[in-house]
Amino acid sequence: MKAINQIVDTIFETLFSIPSLDVEEDLVGMGVRLQQLEAELDIKSPGVRMVGIWGVGGSGKTTLATSLCMSISCHFQGHCIVENIREESAKCGLKTLQEKILLCLLKTETRLQSVAQGKHIIRSRLSQSNVLIILDDVDHIDQLDALAGSHDWFGNGSRIIMTTRNEELLISHKEVQVFPVTLLSREEAIQLFNKRAYNKNKPVKDYDSLSLSVVSYAAGLPLALKVIGSFLCGKNEEEWRCTLARLKEKPDMEIVEILKISYDGLKPSEKQLFLDITCFFRWESTLHAMEVFEACGYGPGIGIDITVLRQKALITIVNGRFIMHDLIQEMGHYIVRHEHPNDPEKHSRVWKRDEIENMHLGDTTMVMENDKIKAIQYLYPRDGYLSLFCQNVSKMKNLRYLKAVLTTKHNIDEDTEAPSFLSNELCYIEWDGYPRSPFPNSFKPMKLVTLKLQDSLQKKLWKGYKHLPNLKVLLLNYMEYLLSTPDFDGLPCLQKLILHSCDRLAKIHPSLGNHKSLEYVSITLCKKLRMFPKIVHMGKLKTLKIHHPHAPYNKKFPTVKFPKVESNMESLVELSLESMEIDTLLSSIGERCANLISVELRDCFIKKTKANFDGLRHLEKFTLNGLMYLEDGNLFCISWLNIIKVDRGRYIRAPFMFPQFTRLRKLNVRGCRLTDAAMPSEIGEIFNLEELDLSFNYVTKLDFCLSQLTRLKVLDLSLCKELLELPELPSGLIILRAEYCNSLTIVTDFYTPCKCLCDVSFAGVRTINDGDQLIESMLQGKAVENHCMVLMLDGLKIAKPRYTLELPDNWCNNFSGFLLCGVVRSAWFTGMCQPMISIEQVMRGMDSHNDVVWEGSGDDGRSKTVVLYVSFASLRHTKWWDETRSVERSCFILKKGASVVTYGMGLGLD
Repeated sequence: MKAINQIVDTIFETLFSIPSLDVEEDLVGMGVRLQQLEAELDIKSPGVRMVGIWGVGGSGKTTLATSLCMSISCHFQGHCIVENIREESAKCGLKTLQEKILLCLLKTETRLQSVAQGKHIIRSRLSQSNVLIILDDVDHIDQLDALAGSHDWFGNGSRIIMTTRNEELLISHKEVQVFPVTLLSREEAIQLFNKRAYNKNKPVKDYDSLSLSVVSYAAGLPLALKVIGSFLCGKNEEEWRCTLARLKEKPDMEIVEILKISYDGLKPSEKQLFLDITCFFRWESTLHAMEVFEACGYGPGIGIDITVLRQKALITIVNGRFIMHDLIQEMGHYIVRHEHPNDPEKHSRVWKRDEIENMHLGDTTMVMENDKIKAIQYLYPRDGYLSLFCQNVSKMKNLRYLKAVLTTKHNIDEDTEAPSFLSNELCYIEWDGYPRSPFPNSFKPMKLVTLKLQDSLQKKLWKGYKHLPNLKVLLLNYMEYLLSTPDFDGLPCLQKLILHSCDRLAKIHPSLGNHKSLEYVSITLCKKLRMFPKIVHMGKLKTLKIHHPHAPYNKKFPTVKFPKVESNMESLVELSLESMEIDTLLSSIGERCANLISVELRDCFIKKTKANFDGLRHLEKFTLNGLMYLEDGNLFCISWLNIIKVDRGRYIRAPFMFPQFTRLRKLNVRGCRLTDAAMPSEIGEIFNLEELDLSFNYVTKLDFCLSQLTRLKVLDLSLCKELLELPELPSGLIILRAEYCNSLTIVTDFYTPCKCLCDVSFAGVRTINDGDQLIESMLQGKAVENHCMVLMLDGLKIAKPRYTLELPDNWCNNFSGFLLCGVVRSAWFTGMCQPMISIEQVMRGMDSHNDVVWEGSGDDGRSKTVVLYVSFASLRHTKWWDETRSVERSCFILKKGASVVTYGMGLGLD
């Protein structure tokens, strides 16, 4: 009888492992992910593996896990699926779930006294068994500890699969490999939606267009495609259109409730942060958003809260911006608006232009006080609504965040009344186009941290003296009518001050020079400004930028004088000045600003002051461009501070030498019109130099020894049209630019010692004797092993044009990278259009995935030959690599992105 039961169980398990029609339907568009998950489990390898499927709600995690269980369960002595752990553990407790696992795998009922006993029994009874366990919808670490504590609980060959919305759980378990589930591509989404929505017995007119609208709305989320597809199946065209219109106003509640589970599990501060990102900061820079969050009092734990949101798959951060699925954003908007969907005055956050403009539209004479709205963002209003907005803002008593981009100053009605009241709870204000009146006298925002104004009409920010004890950032841009700045004594905590293009500002309040908290000051393009306040005490200042409008060479021009520095500026590390008289600075810079790391002087003026740079022992970057020398009231242009041009053909050394800059890492003398006689030979003794720009000068050769600059990585000799030969290059050089050096002849062996070259451009160089050998040398160098290589030059012959390379079997092991060669027109290397390599996966039933692996930089030449090498090591971080190496057919494509004349492509042998 026992033998018969074993035979029956074996037959049942075999039949059960065959996927049902329902499972196959659920797997539409998920086949590749199933293959990847199975490869991650690698059931043929020994040992125990735990894999956690992580993703947003409704992304197909459970479908993947259960479908894989169906197909591979026959390879295990037993298998068990524990569903809805989040809900079941809350209802019945973890002990009940432990009993379920034991019953399912051992076929005998076990009564447990405690969770601790359950852990012990699972470990003792299953440690010799080869089992497959699915733990679905895990949301707490205690659940993992109770049901799958560690590898040694299970026998050799066992596989444990978990699904969760919270990546943190998987990471904290330590023994779990994270498998992120990706959303469907457009093509996959169309397949799944058609499976649910298409009714061949009742076809819908314009089905293709309507279905694409739904696919776009769902944005790859399988749950949304299934729910909406099932609802629309059998409906007529009018019902389809009505449904799509309704979804734009109100999301489907079945989808919202599933997505909202992740939100419900957040702490209060995390919920508030999520809603702020949802309403105001999707697609925004994380740096900008963090500035707002910190100003609004989220505190030092803000980074942890953001990590939690990311780990719960509610947000992602891509290229420094907050990214969020469309339906998750809709869910967040629903949470804010659902109690009063038609009454925005009762919402905590308001951001929709129509709702803002319709508030109190019926009666503009009686605007009731509002204590509900705490954050408002009003962008680009329609004509006629500015005054109403200002009236509404005047009644918002508890506002903490205010962003208003009303219009440019040229379109503001000068008669528009400014708000009569602004909330004293405000922490952050960003207002473009504030009316002419100063801020209200009653405005005393003790919590205000950031104030940013642009294109506003104010002549002054407020009347008299105002004390703002917590203001840290003050930014005033394009304030054309601004005549004066505030008294900075009333802003004791100010750390960052930016004044830009305030055309009528002639004077800065003298209290600025005695400000003890300022760390960053930038004053640029303020035309009438003549004097920066005397620096009495600015001990915390780290960055000082003063850029006056550029002074023409051919006539006198009023300049801003750099102020007298009366105390040491120990914290100053960055100084950038433009079109200023700097005699006062040069005489004391080494003594007063001894910790400078970066100095930039552009189009500045000196008389006969001796420069004192002796004390700058920490200087790493020195940029000096377009220095003016004043003598007897006449203006002369000189090339470089180290060489003062007094008269024709005569140069005088300036009173400092390059070698004393022992820590200098970057040196830029571009466009300084240096000849052979004027080029400072001491450059060859700056041994810590990493970047050197000698471009746009008149040298025929370099007399100093570059090869001894062993740390030099970047050398630019472009537009040195008199240059006849290249110097001996340092062995560590990575980037070499020698573009449009008309007199240059490229001869053999200049690159022989350079084993790290990976970016070389000789565009516009007429004579190149050994381009092929240069390519071969670069490909054999160290730099291309794990990175990309690019060479641009004229005159190379290229391979037969081809746009797609089909990859052979075992390509990722037999070859080392892709080699591409092409002729491109000039648009490729201008600022308007830059070259880009994209990699694409092309498979049956799949949309392509694009990953950028190399982007070019600007150039103004004609058609060029470009040779590109992309190592496989540089592709391993891409989604394309992960998915392509496990499929039968794929391709590598050079996206045009510009006018490509022709190019060839091949694989580089390992």
